[in-house]
Amino acid sequence: MLPTPKTVFVKTYGCQMNVYDSERIEDALRPHGYTPAAGPENADLVVLNTCHIRERAADKVYSELGRLRNMKDARSGMQIAVAGCVAQAEGAEISRRVPAVDVIIGPQSYHRLPELLTRARDGGLSVVDTEFPAESKFEKLPARAASGRAPSAFLTVQEGCDKFCTFCVVPYTRGAEFSRSVARIIEESQSLIRDGVRELTLLGQNVNAYHGEAPDGSAWGLAQLIARLAEVPGIERLRYMTSHPRDMTDDLITEHGRNAKLMPFLHLPFQSGSDRILAAMNRKHTVADYLVLIDRIRAARPDIALSTDIIVGFPGETDADFAATLSLVERLTFAQAYSFKYSPRPGTPAAGLATPVEDTVMTARLTALQHLLTAQQKAFNTAQIGKTLPVLFDKPGRKPGQLIGRSPYLQAVHAEADSRLIGQIAPVAVSSASLSSLGGVIVAA
Repeated sequence: MLPTPKTVFVKTYGCQMNVYDSERIEDALRPHGYTPAAGPENADLVVLNTCHIRERAADKVYSELGRLRNMKDARSGMQIAVAGCVAQAEGAEISRRVPAVDVIIGPQSYHRLPELLTRARDGGLSVVDTEFPAESKFEKLPARAASGRAPSAFLTVQEGCDKFCTFCVVPYTRGAEFSRSVARIIEESQSLIRDGVRELTLLGQNVNAYHGEAPDGSAWGLAQLIARLAEVPGIERLRYMTSHPRDMTDDLITEHGRNAKLMPFLHLPFQSGSDRILAAMNRKHTVADYLVLIDRIRAARPDIALSTDIIVGFPGETDADFAATLSLVERLTFAQAYSFKYSPRPGTPAAGLATPVEDTVMTARLTALQHLLTAQQKAFNTAQIGKTLPVLFDKPGRKPGQLIGRSPYLQAVHAEADSRLIGQIAPVAVSSASLSSLGGVIVAA
């Protein structure tokens, strides 16, 4: 007997791993009759896949739940599920504040969502599942659905973190570091390639801590995994994120220099340019460590573009500490960066520190930092004018006859091109640059 057709709308908050998880949530629901809906208005099930990195992200979830509660009151049979890191961290609070939520499920358990939805419907009560299961969700999920996907895709290879930075909730919401086996990753990559994918971004909360089981039973690091994936027919580009400086191994740095399929772009957060603040954050590296590391990476791959994460206003941060952060940014220069005001997360060690930085001070510091980072990003993009870059086109642009793709440095690139080039790599002579994108003309073969 075929399952009753139903529709699901998944709204994703936060990081690239949540984007991947949302796709896999849809995969888990598909055998039970669910097909994707364009929006929540007519969906039988709405899933909020949440992020808990900053306070504002959690606030957005509660605001959206208020809107969905009203929608559910007006419709019979609609179900609401909250998944992801807010669910993991605040499951009981969500159930208390919004009883209309049917299922609250952590990021390690979403393979169980179909059975929990049935239990909630049959029992008439909300179900909370935020335990860390003994079995891996990756072993329980069905194969990824063929969907005519974009040429670039995310592929989670590692989850969790054992670093315990004092500001971060990831060890508490995602758990200890876990690495998928090489065989499972290769299998999923081949499925994606059959569905039109040409570029893979390997994901992990601490992806360069990858230590998955190899075919011979040994443990491979990320460098070995990347080298093996580069041999898979159909894979033309490889990327990975997010990394920790402590796990940039010698062989991974070497892989950047020798592997043409590994794109010259690295996201490597340093968080603060002050050793005193780095120690308070429990980052386990110093500014000097980071500088030496970047020198080695640039020696291996001179054209590499760098991206980073920076927090301003960590408790106890002084004007001198912030000046050290600005100095480090000026010294290294970044093609992209993500910068944020410190946001205390309940349950983390930093949340209890008694030396908060005033919000007005944080705002002023963030403005100054982002002014510098914006100038660096503009300069990096402008430096591409006159170069010819290989661009993987992945979708139509805003203008008729225009396509948009990505350069090796992860910049958006637009050019006039036939739609048949979607999914293909073509050389583009760059003729213009803005903060967010490049423009150019396809070079005839």
